[in-house]
Amino acid sequence: MLIEVFKSKIHRVRVTASDLNYIGSITIDEDLIEAAGLVVGERVYIVNVNNGERFDTYIIKGKRKSGEVCLNGPAARKVQKDDIIIIIAYAQMTPEEAKSFQPKIVFPDEKTNLLT
Repeated sequence: MLIEVFKSKIHRVRVTASDLNYIGSITIDEDLIEAAGLVVGERVYIVNVNNGERFDTYIIKGKRKSGEVCLNGPAARKVQKDDIIIIIAYAQMTPEEAKSFQPKIVFPDEKTNLLT
């Protein structure tokens, strides 16, 4: 049996842009992707602190050290520029693996989205 376990989180980043006319996804600064142990194309869940919206999408690599966090496509309707969001990823593993698994949590600067 596999269970779904919290794997990674980018906690409280600021939305820098939204692009309704893009095909869909979230563009994230490459430094944040790596620090959180995420993978381009990976499914992530987005929680909007400002309005309570919760939805999922997939990751696109943004420019390193840019602080970019851009919601694209239909997800752009669920956020406004400067909203604070939390990006969460889960992984499937056995209950035995889950007992010793340690998630990665990243706390970037909320104003710049850069790692300090």
